[in-house]
Amino acid sequence: MKKTTTRPGVVEALSLEDLCRFCQADEAWVIELVDEGVLEPVVGPGRHLRFEGVAISRAKRARRLNRDLGINAAGIAMVLDLLDEREAIMRRLARYESD
Repeated sequence: MKKTTTRPGVVEALSLEDLCRFCQADEAWVIELVDEGVLEPVVGPGRHLRFEGVAISRAKRARRLNRDLGINAAGIAMVLDLLDEREAIMRRLARYESD
């Protein structure tokens, strides 16, 4: 698996093929996540999709939601958006409570 790193053991970018192996999913499923807005790839040289940072962790979360709960791509998009919103609210609340 090709990876781009600045620190040993930390993956910063994956190709579409590597992301599929990482998540144990097929390319069609990952592309469906891209179409639903769950993942935002970076188009690299030769129009190859690259997935960086947050997209890698979101793909892993999406795969768990699909595998463990049977949620489809549209449902995954909604769940991840709600979880992101919840995390933002919790961060704001923590700032408010620390003042």
